[in-house]
Amino acid sequence: MVQTRSKIVTLEEFLELPETKPASEYIDGQIIQKPMPQGKHSVIQGGFLSTINAIVKQEKIAYAFPELRCTFGGRSTVPDIAVLTWDRISCDRNGEIANVFSIAPDWTIEILSPEQSHTKVTKNILHCLKYGTQIGWLIDPAEKTVFVYRPKQEVEVFDEPNDLLPVPLFVSELNLTIESLFAWLLM
Repeated sequence: MVQTRSKIVTLEEFLELPETKPASEYIDGQIIQKPMPQGKHSVIQGGFLSTINAIVKQEKIAYAFPELRCTFGGRSTVPDIAVLTWDRISCDRNGEIANVFSIAPDWTIEILSPEQSHTKVTKNILHCLKYGTQIGWLIDPAEKTVFVYRPKQEVEVFDEPNDLLPVPLFVSELNLTIESLFAWLLM
């Protein structure tokens, strides 16, 4: 949903606005509210968070964040999952996790909702890649497909059950196929 305003809002003004639920993003001068996550989206997001963090958190390699606002390159977006390597995680003066992240994630994962624009989400992933993200995934639960984006490379499409999904080197232990990813949806 695009929220129209009578005057143009700057990124700085947007960041001063109260948070919305679901989150709003600032893209090309517009404030766009993300759709409310539904069942499939929530299950896939939860599966990824627990799976990735089980591999990388204890050894302080990286951390997977749900719905983390990332503000960089003139945009402020909220990927469904933002994975940052441990040395890039912002901390405050007390050594606690910071509230503000002004960097691109190392790995961005988006889960397409039924009413969400594939184009808008793809543009967010491409923006991340432009600013240092190593790999971006766009998961389409309806099509049981994962689109994988890497800097300056052709988009790869994974939709066969035994397709092994490529991951960043820092989480090379993660062996996830299309079949195992979408098996999270089975109850």
